[in-house]
Amino acid sequence: MTDFSERLERLRSLMETTGYRFVETDILQPAETFIDLAGEELRGRLFLTATVGGAELCLRPDFTIPVCRHHIASGDPARAAAYSYLGPVFRQRPGGTGEFPQAGIESLGREDREGADAEALTLALSCLRAFDLDAPDIRLGDQALFFAFVDGLDLANVWKRRLKAAFGDRARLDALIEQLAGRGPGGEDRRAGLLAALEGVDHEAARDLVEDLLSIAGIATVGGRTANEIAERFLEQATFAAGSSARPEIADLMTAFLDVAGTPDVVADRLAVIAADAGVELTAALEAFNHRAQLIADRGIAYDRLRFAADFGRRLDYYTGFVFEIYDPARPDLGPLVGGGRYDKLLGLLGSATEVPAVGFSIWIERVPGGVAALGANGLGALT
Repeated sequence: MTDFSERLERLRSLMETTGYRFVETDILQPAETFIDLAGEELRGRLFLTATVGGAELCLRPDFTIPVCRHHIASGDPARAAAYSYLGPVFRQRPGGTGEFPQAGIESLGREDREGADAEALTLALSCLRAFDLDAPDIRLGDQALFFAFVDGLDLANVWKRRLKAAFGDRARLDALIEQLAGRGPGGEDRRAGLLAALEGVDHEAARDLVEDLLSIAGIATVGGRTANEIAERFLEQATFAAGSSARPEIADLMTAFLDVAGTPDVVADRLAVIAADAGVELTAALEAFNHRAQLIADRGIAYDRLRFAADFGRRLDYYTGFVFEIYDPARPDLGPLVGGGRYDKLLGLLGSATEVPAVGFSIWIERVPGGVAALGANGLGALT
């Protein structure tokens, strides 16, 4: 057994002795699940195949969805359970093998969300110590804070939906904020005539009119969407355009919110001031944020090791709150060694009748100290 293999064995043992039962999942997974739920970047990197009967499958691109599917299939989804894993995942990527190892944990069903979040981050740091990384850089974010702030703003619901959908993509958010401020790109809307004709018409009648126009034009579906869905989308865009009068004061507050960065204690005070200036009630979200930060500190992780950024989030619909990434300060070019966060919506999207609290993290084994050299020499044999 090589030194790196021994480190991997210690990693697996650490996760299991902490209470995370080791689980193995099928390498072949239903492709539809990942196509529907994975982000755009991951969808384009799937290895796809099909059964003789035509069912589309993919090679497992990560462990989170397979572990959650296993959890749902093996009992009451709402039960508390803790899983760990270590094995290969498969993604197409230029200039490298499409097969590489990941390890990690998934904590499902724990109602003490902030406690579970703190435990996940602490365990991730302990896992990295198995590879002699004792003082990594830690980056934190919290989607729940941003969503609570947006919900409290005096904006049309369509604006709120678009801003939330863009969270995690700062360039896209900035473009929306510029539009909100009245500084975005203009241009005549080619649908202006129809939009004007619909002004003052109630929603149901307007939708029926758009559906009738599509029917007259012989349009039944576009890109898999029905005429009804196309009409709803058109009316949403019409509402968005109608509610797009400049709100520079709100735009400036949003930029100020997203620019907040620093240690948890400093950013909490700053976010509270911005929320007060905006007339937004952020108390509950900030209390959860502060409680989590204190629990993390209670586990021996000082505030000055944590770097929070208000604009940091994941571009996946099922993420709901706390997110984190951990970097090797000696090799920031490698990207995050660990990525984790809270995804309370995922099990519901996978078929659970109730929302199940969930948090976890994945370790990119090839990025940890010694990983490239060991896996380059031994391939995935380092896992055995």
